Amino acid sequence: MERSSAVKMLEPCHRIAEHTPMIWVCSGASSTGRVAHEVGVLLTLMGKGRMCCTSAIGAGSKMHVEIALKARRNVVINGCGNRCASKILESAGVRIDCEVDVSKYVRKMPTLDVLEGDVKEVAERVIEEAGL
Repeated sequence: MERSSAVKMLEPCHRIAEHTPMIWVCSGASSTGRVAHEVGVLLTLMGKGRMCCTSAIGAGSKMHVEIALKARRNVVINGCGNRCASKILESAGVRIDCEVDVSKYVRKMPTLDVLEGDVKEVAERVIEEAGL
């Protein structure tokens, strides 16, 4: 597959973790999990932090655990009160500097359809709560 010249390449997490807030998100199979994921993407594209792979930590990737351990700040965006993304980091011994529960702001539903307005609203809340 050919890459478009419009593709924005991101700095690798391991190169910027000490200087940039790392954003770890839920990507659960519900409306709030999808919103959490999209908020992480939006915040990264806005330059507020750098989304990194939460699943890799859960899978035991040493490199990703090291990224989280050396991160300037770790911001976790959970889809709901189950706190799965936070639990993944906690189980790896990683500190969490701020965590946000999307379901406090958006109703959790069994759909992957999300509203752009919900993503923007939650992104604003994360910026405020995390001081990004």
